[in-house]
Amino acid sequence: MSKLRTYIKESGEIFYWKIKKIQEKRLTNTHYEYFYTEYFHLSKDFFKEKKILDIGCGPRGSLEWADMTSERVGLDPLADKYLRIGANNHKMKYVKAQSESIPFNDNYFDVVCSFNSIDHVEDLISTCKEIKRILKSGAVFLLIVDMHKNSQICEPQSIDWDFVKNYFSEFEIVEEHHYEKYKNRIFQSIRNNIKFDHQNKTERFGVLTAKLIKS
Repeated sequence: MSKLRTYIKESGEIFYWKIKKIQEKRLTNTHYEYFYTEYFHLSKDFFKEKKILDIGCGPRGSLEWADMTSERVGLDPLADKYLRIGANNHKMKYVKAQSESIPFNDNYFDVVCSFNSIDHVEDLISTCKEIKRILKSGAVFLLIVDMHKNSQICEPQSIDWDFVKNYFSEFEIVEEHHYEKYKNRIFQSIRNNIKFDHQNKTERFGVLTAKLIKS
């Protein structure tokens, strides 16, 4: 991706979050706990003393609920800008970095998450390799991704329903779900629990979720 395209992409994303903050007054994060825990059939005790990384974390404080972990990190190329719009008040750690080059050692994390972010990365293959590298053996990867065939400035990756099989074939698939998209709202689409009808060939969007374990 060219420097100009990257600049436009990141400018668009931080503008989105600034508008969200104006609309909401305060960027809340209480909805995250459900998706990290209950939705993926994990208790809060599961995360006790674990190291957890959220890729493309955004500025809401996605890991504020996880005070039982030994380390909770949000990775985002806009992390420094998020600190200026309120993320500096969060208890989790923010790291400014690209997902294609994650600044942590091999086999470092017990849990890695990507919630509505992996389609935003610049290099999908490199990102997936990095996720595999930093996960310990037996560690968990939690995925929620917006499905769309046409790339955009802020969502340059076109993700299809075979994503898990094609990019994480060596992982154990504990669970995988496909949902119908609801008004471009990723998390509400999951809560609605309307399964994607693959027999219906009408062109439309969806949401894929998966819980994987590294062998």
